[in-house]
Amino acid sequence: MPARTTAATTSAPPGPPKTGLRERKKIQTRQAIRRAAYRLFEEQGYDATPVDRIAEAADVSPSTVFRYFPTKEDIVLTDEYDPLIEAAIRARPAGESPLQAIRHAIVEALRAVYEDPQERADLSARTRLLRDVPAVRARSMESMSLTSRMLARVIAERTDRPADDLELRIFTGAVLGAFQEATMHWAEHDQRGDLLDVVERTLDVLERGLTL
Repeated sequence: MPARTTAATTSAPPGPPKTGLRERKKIQTRQAIRRAAYRLFEEQGYDATPVDRIAEAADVSPSTVFRYFPTKEDIVLTDEYDPLIEAAIRARPAGESPLQAIRHAIVEALRAVYEDPQERADLSARTRLLRDVPAVRARSMESMSLTSRMLARVIAERTDRPADDLELRIFTGAVLGAFQEATMHWAEHDQRGDLLDVVERTLDVLERGLTL
């Protein structure tokens, strides 16, 4: 069993998680369903697009859609970024502050999205739906809680705190809330400008506090 990682760890950080063939096929299926859904949502509207129509467009069964996405909202909100962000945080220097480690990981993930035209289009579609569809916004709170637990777990390891530590929960909740607000701000302004710049400004506020 590998040793538990703490802030005192000096061994080489792990690289990005390796993805086996089975997991790659799952990711491909999720992406096919998601992209079929985005196309239909754009053409027909979110509420007017049933799951069986999404399944037909993605060439899978409705049961397959629900196996990957328990609700229609999850098609919009579920992505493959959490494992990448977790690996990126683990790869940061042990003495780096938690906020800096998260900052580098999120910015790195966003840059990767921006370099892939299809991923960038997916991000644009996702944020529009998050802005426009109340059911998606409501479901996003549950999705954020999963990411919050991931962040709490990895930051707990870096700081040698228990994962349910109150200060740790407040910290990770603040970071995710800030990121959510940055995304909504970008969406509400018709995605003008660069989301990376908005996120960088958001993390600057967390670092320095609100200026008067």
